[in-house]
Amino acid sequence: MATPHNAASKGDLAKVVLMPGDPLRAQYVVEHYLSDVRLVNEVRNMFGFTGLYDGVEISVMGSGMGIPSIGIYSWELFTEYDVDAIIRIGSAGGLAPQVKLRDVIIGQGACTDSNYVAKTMGVPGTYAPIASFDLVRDAVDAAEELGASYHVGNLLSTDVFYSAPGVNEAWAAAGVLAAEMEAAGLYANAMRAGKKALGIMTVSDLPLTGEGLPASERQTSFTQMMEIALKVAVKHAAPAL
Repeated sequence: MATPHNAASKGDLAKVVLMPGDPLRAQYVVEHYLSDVRLVNEVRNMFGFTGLYDGVEISVMGSGMGIPSIGIYSWELFTEYDVDAIIRIGSAGGLAPQVKLRDVIIGQGACTDSNYVAKTMGVPGTYAPIASFDLVRDAVDAAEELGASYHVGNLLSTDVFYSAPGVNEAWAAAGVLAAEMEAAGLYANAMRAGKKALGIMTVSDLPLTGEGLPASERQTSFTQMMEIALKVAVKHAAPAL
């Protein structure tokens, strides 16, 4: 059943979806890691693909930038397409002093300056969106197996890319590892829908020092993050018939 944002039919999407913000990163994943790939969505050029990885059906679909965008796509995947788990694979700006360029961040929780989570959950207090523990555990195992330089902890999912002076320093002082723009919305949707979610990010820049990677590398070079996510996905998806 198609939605206003997704032309896929029921059954076109696998039980586990990898979700990069950039649809070109989705295309990179399927071209380099999946076989028997079919395009299942291209509405608004937000490409969605389904294929096989180690004999297991996996889908990859872009989310766009920001919590409102991933909020729409992930909610429809969870509620209209029977997706069980979404793993965000994206870039993040490292804030903690121990975080370096190209390190992998496994988002155990996600702070936010967005109103999305509070409006979505409707609880009389401050809601703390967190990742699914079994996905976190499996991501750590996969990172260890691949020898990745990784960190597990809190993210900042912010609505503001160009922050005011002092904002990033404040979040870093609060123990946040890295800033990105989607995980808190994804985690809240998963918890509300009774599904699973995890954000795995590669550090593309260090806002407090001014270091960064070019856009071309953000699209194509974050292979360890992708491989970690695929290993987690295989453990939580059904083998293809």
